[in-house]
Amino acid sequence: MYAAIRQAKAKSGSAEELTRRIKDGAVPIISDVEGFRAYYVVYAGDDTVTAISIFDKFEQAEEANKRAIAWIEKDLGPLLAGDARAVAGPVIVHTLA
Repeated sequence: MYAAIRQAKAKSGSAEELTRRIKDGAVPIISDVEGFRAYYVVYAGDDTVTAISIFDKFEQAEEANKRAIAWIEKDLGPLLAGDARAVAGPVIVHTLA
């Protein structure tokens, strides 16, 4: 299992619009990558937005980050206070309730 993680700082007050755009834009793009298993977005109190997607293979996680960063640059730029960062790697600890 591999995770693709993107993180960016949002402009204050943009959470609602970010949520809408992510649901309409990023979810279809990421979930279309082969090996897709799950997608989560966390909006922290300091306006940091973190998206985490889970895939079967490392190459799939990298592909998701490639697609996501291109989409972020095109569609989320005005709502962000800087550039998004992306990393991918193996999930080394995992548990379910």
